[in-house]
Amino acid sequence: MKYNGTWDLESIFKGGTNSEDVQTKLESVKEDIVRYADQLKAWNSDPGNDASTLQKILKQQEVIGKGLGQVGTFINMWHDAFMDDEHASVVKGQVMELYSEIQQISTIFTKKLVAISDDQWSKLLKDDVLKEISFSLDEIREQGKRLLSEDEEKLIAKLNKDGIAAWSDLYNTVGSIMTVPFTDKDGKTTDLSIGQAMNKMYADPDSDVRAELFEDWEKVWSKNGLVFADILNHLAGYRLTLQDAHGREGHLEEPLEYNRMTEETLRAMWSAVDAQKQTFLDYLAQKANLLGMDKLGWQDVDAPVAMGETKPTRFTYDEACDFIIEHFTSFGPKLTDFTKHALENRWVEAEDRSNKRPGGYCTSLPEFEESRIFMTFTGSPSDTSTLAHELGHAFHSHVMKDLPELNQGYAMNVAETASTFAETIIADATVKNATTDEEKVSLLANKLEGATAMFLNIRARFLFEDSFYKERAKGIVSEKRLNELMVEAQKEAFGDTLSSYHPHFWAAKLHFFIDSVPFYNFPYTFGYLFSLGIYAEYLKHPEGFEEKYIALLRDTGSMKVEDLAKKHLGVDVTKEDFWAAGIELVGKDVDEFVELTNKLQK
Repeated sequence: MKYNGTWDLESIFKGGTNSEDVQTKLESVKEDIVRYADQLKAWNSDPGNDASTLQKILKQQEVIGKGLGQVGTFINMWHDAFMDDEHASVVKGQVMELYSEIQQISTIFTKKLVAISDDQWSKLLKDDVLKEISFSLDEIREQGKRLLSEDEEKLIAKLNKDGIAAWSDLYNTVGSIMTVPFTDKDGKTTDLSIGQAMNKMYADPDSDVRAELFEDWEKVWSKNGLVFADILNHLAGYRLTLQDAHGREGHLEEPLEYNRMTEETLRAMWSAVDAQKQTFLDYLAQKANLLGMDKLGWQDVDAPVAMGETKPTRFTYDEACDFIIEHFTSFGPKLTDFTKHALENRWVEAEDRSNKRPGGYCTSLPEFEESRIFMTFTGSPSDTSTLAHELGHAFHSHVMKDLPELNQGYAMNVAETASTFAETIIADATVKNATTDEEKVSLLANKLEGATAMFLNIRARFLFEDSFYKERAKGIVSEKRLNELMVEAQKEAFGDTLSSYHPHFWAAKLHFFIDSVPFYNFPYTFGYLFSLGIYAEYLKHPEGFEEKYIALLRDTGSMKVEDLAKKHLGVDVTKEDFWAAGIELVGKDVDEFVELTNKLQK
């Protein structure tokens, strides 16, 4: 079937960033905010006995959140697809102003919840409607106990838009105008966007091309290194200041709380990864041997592997969509039907062109109760897996859309569960569909890219960020020191398996500069391993598993991860054994890869 690989943005708001409909919606949101503020003022001084008023206030919050979220998502989508649209920043500023305003007013709401006595609160939650969302309400109330005075929190909300959010936006702006020069074999030089250069640097089958691009890539990020060092330092400094003001103990408390998990769980996971990482270091050593290298360079870790005359497997976008649908069918009808609908209705921006931001993501259009996916599809099996990954995110949101709004707010670590599960279905299918040992080797290598990213690359990101925050608490960290911390983290994670490292990776990785979520790294590894546990259960008992899977996903917005794992999997994620079992599953792919490549080399 033919699929259109560009977004249908006109169906959201007509006219792009200059849309009159966008401005009309923003005016409507402003009016809703005024009504919300009036509701809070009218809320009596004894709110613990007034369930109906609380319900109305929560409904008004939902209306505002959906309206503002619809515009914010649309503008971000547009800007990511057309990075030269300067007016996008103007509308982003309008959205940010309203987010700041609603944040200020919501402080009043939270403080009123905190002021309710424990006895009154228990009585309030006996109401049927509020009882269903009690987990989220309790969470808001507990977090609200950290708040400063109303005036202080209002000031913080006002400063956010020109503080931490502005620093994050500045990073995106600088990145959007950067290019990387590339000279092809005919001597023609082209300025590649950051996204195009990154895709080519990691995926090109020619090692000389990868090496040349990596050298130029480092130079480009180094050229702007002082700017990015300033941005990162001020983002972290702002965050640390707020964490201290809110009485947080250590820089990990906030991201752990955000991900609804304990530090015990985090340490158990990383301990299991470190204990078994040699398997994946052996894989990289074997890959270097196959590519005719003593050691892989940083840019070679994800390089395609092809043995004999077999060419790397390639997909057109249409072929990738049909392949995903075909193999989702083996899992369940609900995932399959949803995927068909998303692909046929242009929910995906996949076109390979310049002027797009790098990376991929899934985002939400809350008023439509729909998702949208952004990526750049270049034809590799990895791109096909990425598309499946983002469709998994979208399906996760889809199966929760009938739940109360507060129960739909799942954290990043469990968000990666559905995405990785979907990606695993497709990765397994590509390997099983291989017609020769040579093709299977190439596809296993592609599948193991994800494992090495989760266990080595993301481990390095966590080690770097952990070290950086410890030093930043004492003062500004220089660009040179940031480079040192990055290389130290990469060497600890990858051992002695690489011939080169990426000092400016801290600058090149967008995740370090996201203002809303600190430590945008360990949740990926959590979700990856958590999904492997679910996938293992599916392989044991595939009949009717889709309904059990959906039941787990629907609980992700209203439970702590330790409770979620105990309820649906019967496991204790605070113990290293659980994580080790997942890593061992991936280790079997390494064993098969090594066995096949040794056989083919004889």
